[in-house]
Amino acid sequence: MRIFTCTPVAFGGGPDFFERDSGLLCRGLQQLGIESKAVMPGDRQSEDEDDLIRTDYSLLESVEWWKSHKLDALILYAWGSPRYRLVAKAIHKAGIFLILNQDNGGFVSPLAGPIGWLRDQWNLAGSAMVFLKQALKGLTYGLLITDPLRAQHLRYGDVIACVSPAAAECYAKLCFYYGGSSLVKKIIVIPHCVAERFQYAGQGKRKQVACVGRWDDQIQKRPSMLMEVVEALLDRDADVSIVIAGVAIPEMHAWHQRLPLGQSERVTISGKMSRDGLVDLFQQSQVFYSPSAYESFGIAAAESLCCGCSVVATKSVSMSAFDWFVSGNSGYLACADRVPEHVAAIQSELQAWDCGERDANLIAQRWSPRLRSSHVAEKVVATINAHK
Repeated sequence: MRIFTCTPVAFGGGPDFFERDSGLLCRGLQQLGIESKAVMPGDRQSEDEDDLIRTDYSLLESVEWWKSHKLDALILYAWGSPRYRLVAKAIHKAGIFLILNQDNGGFVSPLAGPIGWLRDQWNLAGSAMVFLKQALKGLTYGLLITDPLRAQHLRYGDVIACVSPAAAECYAKLCFYYGGSSLVKKIIVIPHCVAERFQYAGQGKRKQVACVGRWDDQIQKRPSMLMEVVEALLDRDADVSIVIAGVAIPEMHAWHQRLPLGQSERVTISGKMSRDGLVDLFQQSQVFYSPSAYESFGIAAAESLCCGCSVVATKSVSMSAFDWFVSGNSGYLACADRVPEHVAAIQSELQAWDCGERDANLIAQRWSPRLRSSHVAEKVVATINAHK
């Protein structure tokens, strides 16, 4: 069996690419003994792994080029974007079973639910002016032009793979408008993969909160929210420690230096960590906390679950996978997107650990079969076989 993955964007193709998303799924399929490679446009780069195929973008829109690879199936990571609909069309016309990965929370159009869509636009905007511009565009050009083209893209797929149950619910509404019940039936939940190294083997857990993010992305990751929440948490809990991983902005280092004696030593700003370093962090920590305004999935949170952490974030339409992540005694969502509620959510979660209401082994055993790359690859293969 030959199953490839593809993203039509020229990302780097080194080891980091194969640690997540389409690259990691490719490796998960290889673990099952399936012949698999990842496909991307652009010139070959020095860091590219051997199992990455680079090609000219125009060939991604070529039926004959796709036929030449004699594939049984392909997973296309193209967000259902109208921009890449001709890629999906070419794969479909080549007779290849096509799974369309939808790396988003589901509110890609007002047709998925106008109130939820407006809330999502607000969370993504970062300012009132940007929100008004995006909302106006979505309600005019989006409905008249973008949605019909996205519908074309989705119709080329044999399966529409959403990364969380909440996203699948949104797509069910959207696809009903696009193509009725026949298109809705194509929807399935296939989450993003977590690398096999993220696992829990019974290590002792500390009263520690892990925070991982690209902190220079201030609109999405919200380092200012993180700093306020951590400072308030330190005031209220004299025993908790916090580790902040990821490249920190200068304001974070200055804030750390201003913390009072007795608090600053309980906060570690570790910078960008290796994958193995993140495994150690998650294995040692009780709680993973995300201050993000929005996440299409939340791969760091998923990795932490496989290492027996519970998860805390805000309850939001823009954090739809996190409703799933906290299910089954795996975490807690703040009831409002404000600092006091975030602090209260983390405190409630730490108390749940103290009271024996959280079990690292059970959390890892619940999430590893859903998220680790070999298991996600098995679900992909089962989905393909079910449609034969």
